[in-house]
Order: sequence, then structure tokens, then C-alpha cells
Amino acid sequence: MGLELLPYIIALVFIIVLITLLMIRSMLTQKKETSRIEIGNGQTIGRRDEQDDYFSTSETNYGTIAVLADGISGLANGRMASTVAVTTFIQEFKKLSGLSNLEKFFKETALASNHMILENLNGSNGGTTLVAVVIDDNGFLHWGAVGDSVITIFRNGEFIAINQKHIFESVLTERYIAGEISQLEVQENPLKKRLINYLGYEGFKNLDIGKSPIQLHRGDKVCLFSDGVYDTITEVEMEKILSQHAPTYDIAQNIIKAVEQKRLKNQDNATIIILEKT
Repeated sequence: MGLELLPYIIALVFIIVLITLLMIRSMLTQKKETSRIEIGNGQTIGRRDEQDDYFSTSETNYGTIAVLADGISGLANGRMASTVAVTTFIQEFKKLSGLSNLEKFFKETALASNHMILENLNGSNGGTTLVAVVIDDNGFLHWGAVGDSVITIFRNGEFIAINQKHIFESVLTERYIAGEISQLEVQENPLKKRLINYLGYEGFKNLDIGKSPIQLHRGDKVCLFSDGVYDTITEVEMEKILSQHAPTYDIAQNIIKAVEQKRLKNQDNATIIILEKT
């Protein structure tokens, strides 16, 4: 009797194993879908003669990277500096065999970018800001930044600031907190927006790196933008556009349209990248 049932038992075990494998595959697929990143971007040259902003994004088996660099318009070779920085970060990210040591990646790539920019400058003036984010397959945000471009998370109608600007105003603010100068002296200093750290700077040592990964929630929009965006439209205007139920590309384009509609005489280059966790 037992031998007669053996083929049925084997068939039943096979069916159970097959169902289990299909369930595991379904769970893995669902997990991958919940971590999907939708990317949108927008850019305008503004009233400048040259587009000194440069940006790029890339997706690998390990995660998604977005990099934005704002070449310093007041110096020559801003376009070269921003292009070298972004290209280097993208190329080095593609070489990674995993994301276990992103702090090392950010540090070493920033130093390599700075070295290449200085070599290309060959004694001339030039430089660029840079913000870079990596979102891993588990939905965690990693970041690095230097200069005054901005990384922020738009969550539930509010902004979560990620990086600090490397401008002289931060030094003045520290002096104000220490009681060395007045708040008025901070506000009226004509050099308060001057960069104090950037790529292409002889004294560059490192960029700021997030101390720990940030868990993203579904619907979070990670935004990278150059000063041509945040110096032109208000936070309230930005909130209204980012709250739209639309593809990230359309939202990014709408932000650029809002910048252009201001019709400022000295409108700077403006660039934005949006990465939404769907």
C-alpha cells in the first residue's frame, strides 16, 4: 500500500515545493517594487551666457545615484568643473560591487574629482559645488555634499533639510552665537554668500557625508537643486508644486517653469533632480 502511494507523495511534495518557490519569488518581486525609485529632472540656463550646472543619474543592481554640480559662474571653467565632478561620481559608482562602504566612495570620489579639476585648471580659476545621493535597494538614503547646492526630503507637505551650505554666512553665524558680532553684522555682510569650500579649491579636504543612512518612506521626494532654484522661488511655492499628484518629471519641469516665470534680470542657471520612492 505504501509503495502504491509513493508516486502521489512525490507529486504532492513537488507541488508544495513549487508553490513555496512561487511565493518566495512573489515576495521578492513585491519588495523590489516597493523600493522603486521614480526620477525626474529639469534645468534652465536662466539669463547666463553659459550653462554651468551639470547633472546625471544612474541605476545599478545595488541602487540609484543622482549627482548635481553647480559650476561657479564667477570663475572661469565652471562648466568644466561641474562636468568633471558629476562624470567622475557616476563612473565610480558604476564600478562598485556593492554598497557596504559608501562613506569611502563619497570621500575618495570627491578627492579624485577635486584632483582632476585642479589638473584641468592648470593654475586658472574654477570650481563647482556638488550634491550626490544614493538610494539603496532597501530604501535608505546616503548622501555627500560640498558648496551651497541643496539636498532636501519633501515628506507629507514639509521639507526635511539634509545638508548645510558651505558659505561664509555659516562662519558669521558661529561668530554671532559666540557673541563676537551682532546679528545685523551677519545679515549685512556683503560676502555672506561666498563659498568657503568647493571642488576645484586648493584647500579642499572633504565633503560632508551623512553620518547614518536615512530610511525613506513611500511618497518621499528627495530633491537636489542648485541655488538658481532656491534663490528664485519661495519654499511655499515649492511646496505647492511638489504636492502635485503627477510624475516626478512633470513636477521638476513645473518647478523650472516657476523659476522662468519670475523673469529675474540676473536669473542664475537652475537645476533640479527629484527622486520619489513609490
